[in-house]
Amino acid sequence: MAAPGELWTRWRVRLGYPVALLCFLFARPTPASLAAGAGIAAAGLVLRGAAAGHLRKHEQLATAGPYASTRNPLYLGSALLGAGFLVASRSWIAAAILIVYFVLFYGAVMRREEQELRASYGAAFDNYAARVPLFWPWRGPLSTRAKTGDVPFSWSVYWRNREYEAALGWLAGVGLLWLKMYWQG
Repeated sequence: MAAPGELWTRWRVRLGYPVALLCFLFARPTPASLAAGAGIAAAGLVLRGAAAGHLRKHEQLATAGPYASTRNPLYLGSALLGAGFLVASRSWIAAAILIVYFVLFYGAVMRREEQELRASYGAAFDNYAARVPLFWPWRGPLSTRAKTGDVPFSWSVYWRNREYEAALGWLAGVGLLWLKMYWQG
């Protein structure tokens, strides 16, 4: 039997597709909402990409790049992607669905990952966590954050982490919303 944290992780992915479909069904995009939302979502995509290029999973604790400002830049990027698509969709119902989904799943997933990182990296993770916030980026001076510059961005790591899938999802989402906008005339 899977641990409770594993169930949240599995169901997060499994329910993500029907949640996206529901949000799409309620979407009522306009040219202005689609342009603004695509831009916000693109910012999330860039953040996710920058984080993925620094993340050497199961090899070392990521503290460079976006990880110097937030312990969860991938999830923050996902939140920006979601917010962008909500702006593009112009639907309060879609917004409510996505916010509930994010709150239900991502808090539990972040806590589970923190436990795994603490088990793997011990005091190094505790020290990092004491300096860098869980989700919202730190606004203080860089000197009080985690060490940066020790691990440069790597395109090969980006590709190994399969972050291009998020870019393909962004293209598909923008394309589908554009088609819906065109069809609803």
